[in-house]
Amino acid sequence: MVTKRILCRPAHETEAAAHSPPAPLASATDCGLLLIRLTFGLLMAGHGAQKLFGLFGGGGLTATGRYFENLGFRPGKVFAVIGGGSEFLGGLGLALGLLTPLAAAALIGVMINAMATVTGSHGLWDTDGGVEYNVCIAVVALAVAAIGPGRLAVDRFFRWGRGGWPEATVALGLGGVAASVPLSL
Repeated sequence: MVTKRILCRPAHETEAAAHSPPAPLASATDCGLLLIRLTFGLLMAGHGAQKLFGLFGGGGLTATGRYFENLGFRPGKVFAVIGGGSEFLGGLGLALGLLTPLAAAALIGVMINAMATVTGSHGLWDTDGGVEYNVCIAVVALAVAAIGPGRLAVDRFFRWGRGGWPEATVALGLGGVAASVPLSL
């Protein structure tokens, strides 16, 4: 005996849409990514503003430039602009979800430099002046590039706004290249 399967479909797609719940504006994942991006990105932008503008108790370009000169970066003020600008613009980019792979690359590059010149010789833990903090920043930036910034981001309109292996590779690759240039000078 042969049985027939009858599929019941609405006559029109609009009928199906009328019976299904509306799609949420943002999922819990999107909101979680927004929370991470805003907190992390704005704190990094603030960290860069300390170096660039002397805000939030920072020393500004002159003091940061002297510090960079003591680390061997000459001219110190130029490298202070590069480092502070990378933190400031990278942080803002991550907070907004704007050019996310490039924003992540800027932060990764600065953190590689910080580990190579300041914290690397002090071990892992931040309490000893180690790389713990820098590793966390670099990993969060890389993870956001890999996952994507979510739907509550400017990048949602662009291909790279979905995240993935190519975006993570761009972030890590450009961050590594950006870090290697000042380290090789």
